[in-house]
Amino acid sequence: MTAQVKLEKKVLSENDRLAADIRQQLKQYGVVALNFVSSPGSGKTSLLERTLSALKDELNIGLIAGDVQTENDANRLRQAGGRMVQPLVTGGACHLDAKMITRVLPEFDLRRLDLLIIENVGNLVCPSSYDLGEDMKVVLISTTEGDDKPLKYPGMFRRSSVMVINKIDLLGTSDFDLERVKANARQINADLKIFEVSCRTGEGLESWYEWLRSLVGNNHQK
Repeated sequence: MTAQVKLEKKVLSENDRLAADIRQQLKQYGVVALNFVSSPGSGKTSLLERTLSALKDELNIGLIAGDVQTENDANRLRQAGGRMVQPLVTGGACHLDAKMITRVLPEFDLRRLDLLIIENVGNLVCPSSYDLGEDMKVVLISTTEGDDKPLKYPGMFRRSSVMVINKIDLLGTSDFDLERVKANARQINADLKIFEVSCRTGEGLESWYEWLRSLVGNNHQK
């Protein structure tokens, strides 16, 4: 057990070193970086498709599309208007790590980017421990899941800055309680910024877009 703990610490220490290098590189070019995390099927790719369609002519957005086996998400994002999309297939690993990001980051012209979005593998456990050099994590949950998700996966919600609740058009079709999930999340992280959206109907998305515009705008003013 001791050897396993030491190995894990060594792996995370090396990851943090690489993540710090990535963060410094992005900061040098004034690029905001977001790490998107969720369970499978919550709607990360759908949210990114809608975001690209709405903001592709306003912001220069780069996307790293992480997946376990396929490039399906990357292809969807290109079809939605993504002009700078790089697939990152883990080959079975349940999360992205900083070393993987260093392999694809050189494919981007960082001088042209306003925003880099990393779509992590669908998992609320492993990705919580790995810094990818992002400015913040954005955790996505949907109303088709349990409203106790923040309590079941506290590490992810504690390390995230933003929570997006997707599929609000399906509220009432299950026992999912919107106020309860927000209370559960804020019990873990009182500073979470929360958006309520439907990628299918578009409800709530304009607030999400405006936040992204402000995030990039404020970064350019620094």
